Amino acid sequence: MKGSETKLVAYMQGSDKRFVIPVYQRNYDWKTENCKQLYNDLVKVVRKGRKSHFFGSIVSVHNDGEFNELLVIDGQQRLTTISLLLLAMYNLMKQGILTPSKGNLAEKIYKTYLIDEWQEDETRIKLKPVKNDREAFRRLFDEESGYIPDSNLTINYNYFYSRLRKEEVTLDELYDAITKLEIINIILNQEDNPQLIFESLNSTGVALSEGDKIRNFILMGQPPKQQNDFYEKYWNKIEIYTSYNVSGFIRDYLSIKQQIIPAMNNVYFTFKAFVEDRALEIEQLLQELLDYARWYETLLKGKTKDTALNACIYRLNRLETTVTRPFFLEVLRLQAEGKLDLAQVREIFLLTENYLFRRSICDLPTNALNKIFLMLHREIIRYDGTEANYLEKFKYALKSKTDRGRFPDDAEFVEAFTIRPVYQMNSKNKIYILERFENFGTVEVQNVYKQFDKGVYSIEHIMPQHLTPAWVKELGEDYEKIHERWLHRIANLTLTGYNSKYSNSPFAEKRDMENGFINSHLYLNSWIGQQQHWGLAELEARNQLLMQRAVTIWPMPETNYRPAEKQMDSYSLGDDVDLSGRDILRFRYKNTEQPVTSWIDMMEQVLKILHTEDRSVLSRLAYKSDPDNELDAYVSSHPDDLRNALKIDENIFVERNTSTVTKISLLRKFFKAYGADEEALIFILKDSNTDKSAEEAGTRAELRRKYWAFALPYIQKANDDGTGHGCFSGCTTSKENWINGFFGIGGFSFACVANYNVAKIELCLEHFKKERNKQSFDFLFQHKEEIETRLGTPVSWLRMDDKKSSYIVLTLDGVSIENEEDWTRMAKFHAEWSKKFYDAFVPYLKQNV
Repeated sequence: MKGSETKLVAYMQGSDKRFVIPVYQRNYDWKTENCKQLYNDLVKVVRKGRKSHFFGSIVSVHNDGEFNELLVIDGQQRLTTISLLLLAMYNLMKQGILTPSKGNLAEKIYKTYLIDEWQEDETRIKLKPVKNDREAFRRLFDEESGYIPDSNLTINYNYFYSRLRKEEVTLDELYDAITKLEIINIILNQEDNPQLIFESLNSTGVALSEGDKIRNFILMGQPPKQQNDFYEKYWNKIEIYTSYNVSGFIRDYLSIKQQIIPAMNNVYFTFKAFVEDRALEIEQLLQELLDYARWYETLLKGKTKDTALNACIYRLNRLETTVTRPFFLEVLRLQAEGKLDLAQVREIFLLTENYLFRRSICDLPTNALNKIFLMLHREIIRYDGTEANYLEKFKYALKSKTDRGRFPDDAEFVEAFTIRPVYQMNSKNKIYILERFENFGTVEVQNVYKQFDKGVYSIEHIMPQHLTPAWVKELGEDYEKIHERWLHRIANLTLTGYNSKYSNSPFAEKRDMENGFINSHLYLNSWIGQQQHWGLAELEARNQLLMQRAVTIWPMPETNYRPAEKQMDSYSLGDDVDLSGRDILRFRYKNTEQPVTSWIDMMEQVLKILHTEDRSVLSRLAYKSDPDNELDAYVSSHPDDLRNALKIDENIFVERNTSTVTKISLLRKFFKAYGADEEALIFILKDSNTDKSAEEAGTRAELRRKYWAFALPYIQKANDDGTGHGCFSGCTTSKENWINGFFGIGGFSFACVANYNVAKIELCLEHFKKERNKQSFDFLFQHKEEIETRLGTPVSWLRMDDKKSSYIVLTLDGVSIENEEDWTRMAKFHAEWSKKFYDAFVPYLKQNV
C-alpha cells in the first residue's frame, strides 16, 4: 500500500484508465445538498483565489484486464460526482448554451476525463459505476429523452446542469478550480485484499467528531501564529468549559441562533453554512462561543452562588435533561447582561423542573418539548418586543400552553400521580421522586443520590411484592385487589437502608426492627413508623399526604401577566391537532419564515424546499409505481394521473385537491421519506376570530363560549368527586366546539362536543404513540359487552386503523348549539353521559395502565 498527495485531475487523466466501482460498494447516493456544497466550495476557490482545496482520499487497486483498470475501494462518491459535473460542463458547451474562453475546453474535458476516444462501444466511458447506476450514467452521454429521471446520478447531473447555467463563475474559472482539487491517492498492492481493506475503512478507526471538524474549519483558515493564538485564547477554553462535548454545545448554540435543531451528524455543515452565509468575523465568533461555553459549564456543573439553583441543575442532569439547554443558555446570557438577577434565574429553572416533572407523571409526549424550548425565549420576547419583565412572561408562556404542550394543573397531576406505577418508571426518575419527597423543605438534607450510587439506599415496597400469609392477613379479604392496585404506586414506596432480605417481613417487624421505619432517620419513614397496620386505609392516607406535599414541591406558576395583543397560534407538523377550518399565515422551516396565502401554497413551497435538498425522493415517487407506498397515489410524472396537479418540478406533480387534514398527513409522510424532522416545520395560523370570515367566526366562537358557560356547571357538578375536583374541574369556557376532561392517564381524555346538528360524548385515545391507543382500544373492546351493559346503551367503537388516535362515541341527535332551547337538553346529556363514561371506562383503563 502506498499513498501520495496529488491533484484529482492528474488521478483521472489518461485515455486508457478505467475507474471500476466494485460490486460490494453501495450505489451512488450523494444528495443534491452534497453537490451544492461541492459547487459552493469550487466557487469560493475562484472568488478567494485559493491555490488548492482538499477533496478527501481515494483508495484503489489495479485490476487485471485489457485496460488500466482501477478498482475504487473508497471515494467513489467524490469521483462519480466530479464526473457528473464535468459531463454537465461538456454537454452545455456541446449544445452551444455556454461558451468557454478557451475553445478546446469541451474537447479537453471529454477526452481527458470522461471517455477513451480510441474505443467505439460503451467501454469508451472511463467510469464504470455499479450495475444499477451504470446504465443511468451511460445515458447521460446521449439524448436527454433517454435519461433515467429517478436515478440519483441523473438528479445530481441535472442539478449541476441547472447551476452551471446561472454562470456564477465562468466555465474556464470553474475548470481551473476543479484542477485545484487535491486528494490523497492510496494505491493498494496486489497482495492486499481489497474487500478486507473496504471493510476496515468502513468499520474501524475513530472518525472526527463534529466538534473536531468545526475546530479544523475555524483554525485551518488562519495563519500559523493566529492558529496558536486562537486555540489558546478561545478554543482550548471552549473545550474545557464544555467538558470536551463541543459537538453537543455547538448544536445547542446553532439551535439558539437559527431556531432549528440540526441533526447531530450534520452539525459541522450547518455551522459552516451559518458562518459563511453571514460572513462572520472569526475572532468575534470565537469570543461569543467562549461566552456561551462559560454558561454551558454552568448547566453541566451548576457552579453558581445559589445552592438551590445548583441543586436544581444537578437534579436535571441526573435526569439527563438536555432539551432545555438552548433556552437555559439564553436565560444565563440575560443574567450575565444584568437583565435577570440570580433569584429570578433560580425561579425559572425550578419552574422548568416542575413543568417537566408534571408532564412526565401525566405521560405527556416528550417530543413536543423540542419545539417548546427551542422557541420559548423568542416567544417571551414577542409578547412586547423586549426582554423586560422576563420572569412573569416566562410564567405566562408555560401556563398558557395547551394540548401536548400543556402544564398539567393540580387535578390532572394529582390524579395521574396517585395511580402512576412509580416503581416501574426508569431508575433515574424513581430516585428523583423519592429524593424530592425526602429532602424538600427539610432541615436535615440526606444525600440520597450519593447513597443510591454507593448501594446504601434502595427502594422499598412497604407492602411487599410477594405476599406472605402474614401480609394476606394484614391486608384483609380484598388483599388481591389492594396488592394489584397499590403495589407499585408512590403510596407504597419508600427509602430504606436495611438488608433486602427483610422485605417480605410482616409490617410490624419491618417497622420495629433495627433501622426499621420507627427508628429511621429518613423523613419519608417518619409517618410510616407511627402506623399500627399497613392496609388500604394507610395507603390512601399516605397517598393523600404525599399528594398534598407534591403540589407544594412541584407547584404551578402563578402570574398576573397578560400580553397586550393576542399571540398567533403556532403548531408544528408533529403536533397531533386538527387544523381543519384554520387559515395559515406563514410557515417557518430551517431558519426561514415564509408568508403564504393558503395551505396548498404552504405545501407547494415546503415540497420545493425538500426537493431542492434531495431530488431523488420525489423523482422516484413520480417515476416508479409502488402500490405499497402511501404516497404513490399522490405523486406522478404526468399531471393527467391526478385530479388537480400541483407542479413541483419538471415532470413531477403532486395532488393538490385534498383537505387540510390530508395535506398535513401527506407532509408527515413526505418528511418521513426525506428523513426530515417534523418538529422543524412550524405553522403560524390566523386567529380563529380574525380570519376572512371574522364576523362569522367571532359569532360562532361567542356562541360556543355562551353554551359552555351554561353547560359547564352541569358537567362539573355531575363529575365532582366530593372534594370540588373532577375530570372537568379545570375546564373554562371555550371558543371551540369541544371541551376536554382529564382523568390522569396521559394522552387519554373525555370530550363533550357541541355541534350545529348533534351533541356527543367521546372517549379520546390520543396518546402520541399509536400502538398505545390501539392496544388500549382493543383492551376496552374485549370488555365491550360489560361496558355497554354498565352504560345501558350501545356506543360507537371507532378504532380508525389508518389514524393515530381511536375514539368511542355516544351521540345525541336532533339538537343544535345554535338553538338555545336545546341547551338544557344538551347540557344534561353532556353531564349525565360524561359521568357514565367515566364510571364505565376509567376502571378498565386504569387496569390497563
